[in-house]
Amino acid sequence: MKDAGGRPDLAVETGDYGSLGREVAAVRDSVFVRGMDVPEEIEHDDRDHFCVHVLLRADGRPAATGRLDVDRDGKVGRVAVLAEYRGMGLGTRVMDELEELAARYGLDRVWCHAQMTARGFYSRRGWRTVSGEFMEAGIPHVRMERKLGTEEDGGVSQ
Repeated sequence: MKDAGGRPDLAVETGDYGSLGREVAAVRDSVFVRGMDVPEEIEHDDRDHFCVHVLLRADGRPAATGRLDVDRDGKVGRVAVLAEYRGMGLGTRVMDELEELAARYGLDRVWCHAQMTARGFYSRRGWRTVSGEFMEAGIPHVRMERKLGTEEDGGVSQ
């Protein structure tokens, strides 16, 4: 059901790939495999089963996702929003949840390989670029990091 402003009713779920994998994969396939021509064998890697996944539902339908790899020092990845839900703040909601999860796991920072086209999105959230540009899955990326912990450093409070 949409709210008075026409925005969808949102619900956030977190879990493992066993419980959320089918729906997470559907969102990622739409965005990365079909939308950006990322090969399926690259998109679906061996880390999925070790990560904590976030699934954002809009009006009950899978709409956005992301994952946190705690074992890889807080690597955030596979953040994706279906085309019809872009511009509604769903990416921000997914990132809020991933950063809060990282803080709950006791991590002091998070990092990612950000597509160059998403660099501004991460920068506005307090992430900083810590590498030069490199190619991954045929797409230009940079490594970005965000410190967690205090309001002063732009991080998530624990």
